Amino acid sequence: MKKVFKAIYRLIDRAIVVPISRLVYYFSKQMKKSQGKLDKILNKPNFLVYLSLVLAVVMFLLIDSKVISLVQTEAEVITNVPVMVKYNEEAYVIEGVPETVDITIAGRKSDIYLAKQLGEYQVILDLSDYTASDTANKVYFTYSKSINSLTYKLDPSYVQVMIKNKESSVKTLTSDLLNIDMLNSKLSVKSVTLNKNEVVVKGSSDALEKIATVKALIDLGKEQFNEAGTYEIDNIELVAYNSSGERLDNVEIVPKTTSATIVLESYSVTVPLSVETTGSLIPGKAIASILINNESKYSITIYGEKSEIDNIKSVPVAINVDELGGNNTKNYTVKIAKPAGVREMSSDSVNITVTFGEEKQKTIDITNSITPKNLTEGLNATIDESSGAVNVQVKGVQSVIDKVEESGPIKGYVDLTGLGEGSHEVEVKIENDNPLVSYVVTSKVKINIKK
Repeated sequence: MKKVFKAIYRLIDRAIVVPISRLVYYFSKQMKKSQGKLDKILNKPNFLVYLSLVLAVVMFLLIDSKVISLVQTEAEVITNVPVMVKYNEEAYVIEGVPETVDITIAGRKSDIYLAKQLGEYQVILDLSDYTASDTANKVYFTYSKSINSLTYKLDPSYVQVMIKNKESSVKTLTSDLLNIDMLNSKLSVKSVTLNKNEVVVKGSSDALEKIATVKALIDLGKEQFNEAGTYEIDNIELVAYNSSGERLDNVEIVPKTTSATIVLESYSVTVPLSVETTGSLIPGKAIASILINNESKYSITIYGEKSEIDNIKSVPVAINVDELGGNNTKNYTVKIAKPAGVREMSSDSVNITVTFGEEKQKTIDITNSITPKNLTEGLNATIDESSGAVNVQVKGVQSVIDKVEESGPIKGYVDLTGLGEGSHEVEVKIENDNPLVSYVVTSKVKINIKK
């Protein structure tokens, strides 16, 4: 209040006292002919001080009694005022209570300013005398008024509250890894061990029935996870989810947090790059050799989860050879795409040099090296003798064809997916992971399938 009176005094002094004093001095100078008693009184410094004081007091009384208003009546909304709920937390669960409400205050601007400075807003929902029921209870909020001269209005002023008995249930606790993409790309999670396997969940029977899982959320985006090793983590948040993966905030988990031990490792394997070609060379030409970074066999190291990268036998890269072969060589700079499950690779691009030569052809009999694939369990497949010999035409430069023959018989297969008992005419295919050679099988074979 002292600060308020000082502010009012400074305002009156600046807006009223000083202008009046100047006016009085102005008239005193103009009244040169009047040198009587009035002139003597006005020239006394004490008189001006007393006059200013009287005018200030009169002005204060007029403003305080609202005869004169310096400002108009205004209104302002105070948003997000927290709601404090009073109820038996051990016995009941409440639903339908907002976390915050809005308060509209109306009155003089100076009073609104003072109320905002005090900031004493307390909204209470008292449910101490209520018990659990199957119907909603209409309950009004109570609140304190810091400035009595202001008008207060709550939004909402009341709520429909459901009060239910609190029940408890034991749930299995699992872990969920957050921000795993922020983990060092050469690191992977080897194991996560929680210090608890079960937690107690409390809430209404309806809420407990909706719980599908309770998870400990482990954030791997923290700076502490920067190298392989074992980490002890405390204060891990526990969250309940429904079957749709939505977070449930209307249940209580005891305890609210847990601890865990997480082991990070840098797991890697070395696999070869396999070159795949697209397009067709000009007639009469074939690929004589492919060098990756000047090596005939080139491998890279891949990093990731052990369960995923152990199944990766090679990393493919593709080059387009369409209408090539006129020149002896072709150079490529190729980006290596990360296979699924790979977090990091020792190299993300390579230089590939392809040389071309004259295409040669050779026909080879593969009748005795054809195997069935994808045959339904319980059935047996044989090649009908009436199919005759099955030949494959091998195309490539002569040196490549010679190496194919030296490496053993060419393996063909027939895909029997979806075929049942009886005789079927099926195409013969060749397993080929060598981009230097191509195989052409023009004939089909007759397959007999029996139980």
